[in-house]
Amino acid sequence: MRRKKTTASILLSLTLLGGLLAGCGNNTGNDNGANTGNGTKTEGNTNTANAGNDAKADDLSPITFSFFGEDPNPNWNNMQDEVSKEITKKTGVTLDAEFAVGDPAQKVALIATSGDYPDIIAAKGDIGKLVDAGAVMDLTELIDKYAPNIKKVLGDYMVRAKYTNADQSIYAIPTWAAANEERFVAGGGFELQHRVVKEAGYPEIRTVQDYEKVIKSYLDKHPTDADGNKNIGVSLNADDWHMYISVTNPAVATTGGSDDGEYFVNQETHEATYHFRRPEEKEYFRWLNHMNDIGLLDKESFVQKYDQYKAKVASGRVLGLIDQDWDYNDSQQALKSAGKFDQTYGHYPVTMSKDIKEASFWPTGFMGGYGIAISTTCKDPVRAIKFLDFLASDEGQILNNWGIEGKHYKVVDGKRVVPQEVQDRINTDNTAFTKETGIGFYWNMMAHYGDGAKDSTGNYYTKNFPEQLVVGYSDVEKETLAAYKATTWKDLFPKESEFKEKAYGAAWNISIPGEDEVTILGNKMKDITWKRIPEAILAKPADFDKIWDTYMKDLEKAGVEKMEAGYTKYVQDRVELWSVK
Repeated sequence: MRRKKTTASILLSLTLLGGLLAGCGNNTGNDNGANTGNGTKTEGNTNTANAGNDAKADDLSPITFSFFGEDPNPNWNNMQDEVSKEITKKTGVTLDAEFAVGDPAQKVALIATSGDYPDIIAAKGDIGKLVDAGAVMDLTELIDKYAPNIKKVLGDYMVRAKYTNADQSIYAIPTWAAANEERFVAGGGFELQHRVVKEAGYPEIRTVQDYEKVIKSYLDKHPTDADGNKNIGVSLNADDWHMYISVTNPAVATTGGSDDGEYFVNQETHEATYHFRRPEEKEYFRWLNHMNDIGLLDKESFVQKYDQYKAKVASGRVLGLIDQDWDYNDSQQALKSAGKFDQTYGHYPVTMSKDIKEASFWPTGFMGGYGIAISTTCKDPVRAIKFLDFLASDEGQILNNWGIEGKHYKVVDGKRVVPQEVQDRINTDNTAFTKETGIGFYWNMMAHYGDGAKDSTGNYYTKNFPEQLVVGYSDVEKETLAAYKATTWKDLFPKESEFKEKAYGAAWNISIPGEDEVTILGNKMKDITWKRIPEAILAKPADFDKIWDTYMKDLEKAGVEKMEAGYTKYVQDRVELWSVK
């Protein structure tokens, strides 16, 4: 599933991720009562914790909210960065943050059963657990009364924020979805170091065979780096949930499917199939088995931890990756800081054969699902929703995406421009720059417009538009793109116009109640898959089919068909819900 970006989107440019945080304060509602996650109403009260419910729009008195998010943010600076200080000045709000480590879904489950909920929660695909526990509020009334900017951003898509057909509450404000978006960033596909394709003469990289060939050729000539350390063909990141991003999602992408998490969805009938059961994907994993057999796959792929993976990539020894750029961004920034630009990566639309269309840019339209919620024990729901509404304002979005005028950008002839000295820091020392400035930290806390959308001044809301993207490219990267007659990496990929927009957004973005049988069965399938896929990849080629057949039988015995039928119902229900005008 896209944790991506989202993700992938699932993004991103998804390099900026949310946090795990401490529990919150007293239980309150607003004066008229607010719906709780279990469908009941909380009565308004008169204690001091409820004072914010009558607060005026300009109430800037200091208040601290605890916040939980499933996504880690290693650069978070306790709101001591420049953008966060400005947000606090504008709202009076600070966040008490502790960021996710390990499996965030386990933390969500603990929060749901504890009754000690953070004030503000971004639980992504696990929001169902919190809804079942009555941990999150129905935000419909709060949005209507106190959040004009959120209403403006969501507009006609407000229906897509509703939970299900049966329960049309808004438990989470969509934040992983972007309004009016035209994506320009190709952050996925298969990655190759620029030195590898240059030495090969910039050949076409369209199939797994093309990808394999250039890696093998380079490794044959350069088995070690300048220090005598072994170069590595391809390394996979299989540590915990990264397995989805680097190991299993690519099986869909290389066989013509779009990113629907663990499912392949028929675009006509909206029937869902556990995607590993597609015969086409078996051949992708057979290719990985072949790569392992001939020594091009990193032998440590399934035992290394994320930090080890990142360190390996940062060493410059890994010629190829199958990943999303936000997952290895820290390592790539380290390479740039060291001046090793030829050892950074380009993105290629690799599939199993040339007749298959890579679907990274298959349009989803505006997605609901993943978003930010307010807990039923939040100390001041009105101040919380007003804080989130500020983030959704033009001022809040520009702060998050561009930073502070005069420090991080300037306006020249009516256009926002990043000064060269600031851009140089972004290009060579982005990790430190991000920690210092806080730019991008609030992306997954805010309803927002997407790449390609412009504000009332005619400026883009985000910096992800072609002219600005090119400014961020190194000379080596520009040289590679020029050799492929491209300006940005997206130019190499099939365009959105080549696909029909999906009627349900993305299946990975559908909220499933935590105790639903689909969720329980999904966990069983995951356990089986995460055992059998590495086993199949690392086996002797002669044993691959036997292991795969066993894997398929294991899924059937565990109830995969029942799970598929259940998930199909959720996909079809979303199509029905979203078709309401």
